[in-house]
Amino acid sequence: MSASSPGPSSVLLAGGGSAGHVSPLLALADALRRRDPGVRVTALGTSTGLEARIVPERGYPLATVPKVAMPRRPSADLARLPGALQGAVAAAGRAIDEAGAQVVVGFGGYVSTPAYLAARRRRLPIVVHEQNSTPGLANRLGARLTPYVATTFPETRLAHARVLGMPLRPEITGLDRAAQRPAALAALGLEDGWPTVLVTGGSLGAQRLNEAFAAAGGDLAAAGVQVLHVTGRGKAVPAPARVPGGAPYVVLEYADRMELAYAAADLVVCRSGANTVCELTAVGLPAVYVPLPIGNGEQRLNARQVVAAGGGLLVDDPRLSADWVRRELVPLAGDAGRVAAMAAAAASVGRRGADDALADLVHEAFAGGRS
Repeated sequence: MSASSPGPSSVLLAGGGSAGHVSPLLALADALRRRDPGVRVTALGTSTGLEARIVPERGYPLATVPKVAMPRRPSADLARLPGALQGAVAAAGRAIDEAGAQVVVGFGGYVSTPAYLAARRRRLPIVVHEQNSTPGLANRLGARLTPYVATTFPETRLAHARVLGMPLRPEITGLDRAAQRPAALAALGLEDGWPTVLVTGGSLGAQRLNEAFAAAGGDLAAAGVQVLHVTGRGKAVPAPARVPGGAPYVVLEYADRMELAYAAADLVVCRSGANTVCELTAVGLPAVYVPLPIGNGEQRLNARQVVAAGGGLLVDDPRLSADWVRRELVPLAGDAGRVAAMAAAAASVGRRGADDALADLVHEAFAGGRS
């Protein structure tokens, strides 16, 4: 589908809760607006998720639905589900009608299920994007309702799936780490001349990472390893006192411009959410991936390809301790040759351009819906 093909005049994008859903939603919104500045893009989320702040800041209107979690096993929540879901579907339907949406795009999670059902009732074209290797309940439902299904990873099993990759912001896909490193270091309170490790648990933070690095922070600084530790909102840890001759250790609760953190870093320690994995490989950053030890195991699968290529290490959550940081991470961070080889391997599996590819699919769905 050519980017010049006529597209919809209004699109509803459903996704919320965490950056894993909100970031690709915004990347697609920007791609749609680049090709048609007049297109109306409305986001559907909740009033309490990350989207409540980030979406309006990016200039897009946000409609909200009640949060309806899909129970994975019998419980009292399951008995209450029909009534709660009915209310959410009604709210999603009102958002669709008020926006005059001609296509509905879902990114999974509890916001997408009511959006898919409301769109189905209105016979609107539906587009599904699955971020993780293992699809969630919402997108397994959505993929049964439409032939327009996109995945990030080739191993994802969904009906009608096409592998497009992860839609990423242009600030990420266009990042020249080497060129922007000096400015990024200055902006973040870091210094040139030290190997730099970025520690991040994503938008919600990761207690395991925070505790391990808080305990080992002084050892890292004394060993000459500079750290940018992004803890998550409300989860700040104290930075160790800087010793003479030691490297800086900077703590932030949240980084609004992660591209600056990526430009400053040589190595990353992080969870392996799909968005994180795809951003790091797109910019060629090696990482120590510590999969979240709950859910259906998708975080371990998300990192499988880059780890197999040599662009990352996989460390089980219980192993990530202050002792591990001292024993394993300090020597790795100081081995510039190994880090450079890992960076090249990470870049070899990175994908860029998924935002425009998904915008093409939206146009295709719109054209198919009119036929």
